[in-house]
Order: sequence, then C-alpha cells, then structure tokens
Amino acid sequence: MNRHHLLLLPKLSLAKRLVAVIVLINFLCMFVLSSFASAEEAVPGAPQLNAQSAILMDAESGQILYQLNADTPAPPASMSKMMTEYLVSRAVKQGKLSWDDKVKVTENAAKQIGSRIFLAEGDEHTIRELYKAMAVGSANDATAQLAITVAGSEEAFANLMNETAVELGMTTAHFINSTGLDRADMPEKYRPTSIEGETVMSAKDSAILAYHILKEEPEFLEIAKIPSYKFREKDKAPIINVNWMLESNKDVPSFRKFAYTGVDGLKTGHTSKAGNCFTGTALRNGTRLIAVVMGVPGGVNDGKRFLETAKLFDYGFNNFEKKTIVDAKSVVPEHETLKVKKGKSTKLPVVTASDLTVLMPKGQTVEATVQEVISTPDPLVAPIELGAKVGTVTYKYKDPSTQEDKTVIIDLIASEEVNKASWWRLMFRAIGNFFSGLFNGIVDLF
Repeated sequence: MNRHHLLLLPKLSLAKRLVAVIVLINFLCMFVLSSFASAEEAVPGAPQLNAQSAILMDAESGQILYQLNADTPAPPASMSKMMTEYLVSRAVKQGKLSWDDKVKVTENAAKQIGSRIFLAEGDEHTIRELYKAMAVGSANDATAQLAITVAGSEEAFANLMNETAVELGMTTAHFINSTGLDRADMPEKYRPTSIEGETVMSAKDSAILAYHILKEEPEFLEIAKIPSYKFREKDKAPIINVNWMLESNKDVPSFRKFAYTGVDGLKTGHTSKAGNCFTGTALRNGTRLIAVVMGVPGGVNDGKRFLETAKLFDYGFNNFEKKTIVDAKSVVPEHETLKVKKGKSTKLPVVTASDLTVLMPKGQTVEATVQEVISTPDPLVAPIELGAKVGTVTYKYKDPSTQEDKTVIIDLIASEEVNKASWWRLMFRAIGNFFSGLFNGIVDLF
C-alpha cells in the first residue's frame, strides 16, 4: 500500500490510520492464502465430500487413492467396535475362547446405554451370539461383555486395544472402552481410571484397522453382511443391520437408495460428538476398496454418511484400474543371476516370485526402478532346488495417487536347479581360480 492509498482513508488520527492499514493488509493476505489453499486441495475428478475427514484405500495393498484430513484424530463412535471384533476373533483363533462358550452377563454390560439388545445381568449367551449382536446391531451391551470375557474387565481390554493399535501401525488411535461411547455415557462405576481422555481415531487409522480385519479375519464379512436376524426367538422384532449400504438392501424399499453393489461390511458409528461415521468395504470385478467418512453432518437416520461413502466408491471404481508394473517370474535387469558356491554352475538364474500391481488413474503409467538385490543366504551354496527362495529385490516407484515414493520388496526364486559339484570339479575350479588370480596379480605389476 503506497502513499496515495493512504490518502484515500478517512481523515483519522495517525494511530487509527495505522490500525486500519494493518487490518486491510491482513484481510488481503488471508484472501490470497485461502485462494492458494483451495487451489491445492482441489484434485481434478476427486469427490467433493460433506465430511470432516475421509479416506479411500485399496484393500489388497493398502494403497491410498484419496484422503481428506485423513490423519486428524476424531471421535469414531461405534467404529471403535472394529477393534473389539478383531481382538475377539483373534482370541478365538488363539484358542483362548470358543465361539460356543457360554458367558454370564455382568453388571457393566447390562448397564450400557445406546444401541443394545437389553441384556440382563446373569443372562447366559454364547460368544457367537454376542459377536453377531455387536457386528450386526452395534449392541453396546454385547460388545462390553465380549471385552470383559477376553480381558477380565473393560478397562483391561481398552489397554489391550491401545497396545494392538500400535502393533497394527495406527498412529492416532486412543481407546478408553470397547464401544466408542463417550466417558460420560459409560456406567459411572466402570469408567476407566488408568486411561485418560476420550476415544479418538483418524480416518486413516480406521482404514488401517479395516485393512487388517479383511486380511486376517476375512470370515468376519460373513457376519457383517447379515441384513437382519433375531437375537432371541421370543423377540418380536429382528435386529436390522445398521449398515444400510449392504448390497442385499437393494430390494428393501426404505434402504434401496443407499444399497451399493459389492458392499458387504464393515461398521457404522454415531454420537453427538462424532457426528455420523462409516467404514465400508466393497468388492467389484476383483478389486476391494475400503472407504471411511467421519463427521458427516445430519441426523443419524438420514443416511447421508452412506451417500458420501458412495461418492468415494464411485471415484475409486470408475477412475482407477489395476496395472502390473513388475510381472511375476520376470528377470531383474542386470541381476539375472546370483553367485553360487560349490555348485556345478557358479551362477543361478533367478526370477521374481510375485508381481507388483498397483491401482492407478486410468491412462496413467508408473515405472518401477530396482534399488537393491540381496542374496539370502549370502553366499548361496549348492544344491539349490528349482523355485527355492534365494533373495529379494527392492523396487521403488512413485505412488500415482499421492505422488509419494514407495518401496516394495519382492522375493527372488531360482528359475533353475543347481546341483552340488563333485569334489573333482571343485578341486580343478579352485586350481583354475588360483592361477587366474596369480596371472592377474602379475599383470597388475606391470
């Protein structure tokens, strides 16, 4: 602002003029910065979401296709139950529990509020029955009872949840209970004393948790996709799955507009603080995606979180395609062979054990470059069988969605067998190597 601009200001005292100039400059700076920020955040073709945070991930590789404030921790509400589901299922696999074990309902479970199946203290139900009530109906009482059964108390279970979050690579997740309820909504007698704060989790952490469930506990989807069922035979009304996006809802008039082809999980969430949240997964044409939306405004019964999630799935399925950038059983340029000791041959032909496939925007290409080739063990010693793992190759490529540098390690396998050489062959080879080294040493003298 120059001297002539100052003359345009009303006739004020010098101090007031300076204040007016500072306010005007700040306003202009904020306008310019906001314009730049808007330009940077706008991704061509990306969905415009009405959510506080969101993420879209490839369920096979963990590749991120879209993110909005994805690392910002926020109340996840009942999406916390995904961790409870994961840990209960893991306890069964480890033999610590059986699906048919019957457990008595405790006071803590019976006093839960919100979504519940109205368990009474002293009731007996199997782990499977409680698990289904948690996965389909998001029942807080069933969830709390499962947590208590696994760890002895809900507080001990919450500590286990936090330990597991670190183990799975979740960087923002913090759990205070098994359900996702706010501290004030828990039964007062059972509020944790060793864990501070409230439950929070970022959209990225929620997707990471879903990724591990799908990788390690894929059978969970058989329960997650149940549209409705009766918890007790005497119950007048069935429990309706809170996931309205299930493909099976395409024939249900009240849910038809939310049903999405390929959706078979995972978990909804809602509290007044969290707003409307959802972690969903859908499988189409061999590609499975994970989508998370958090903080979607509106009422719990308006279904807007599912419409926002549909935008993410549409973006992923319509704009990305799988491309293999390294083929399985392909040679590595300049590393076609590895050295072998005590074999009939001193070189072993090797190829990649698996491929490297990524999701990329249609029409784009990605090139992978070799960073390192390692022989394992080093050195290789004959005999070596055809197909044996003999090393690794590290590839580097630029993620087509985030433009971040990615590295992937692929096993190398023997494409031929190498038998052990006879002692006669090894002796003559050693003699040959000796005279070859001696000759080279003499040549080096001159």
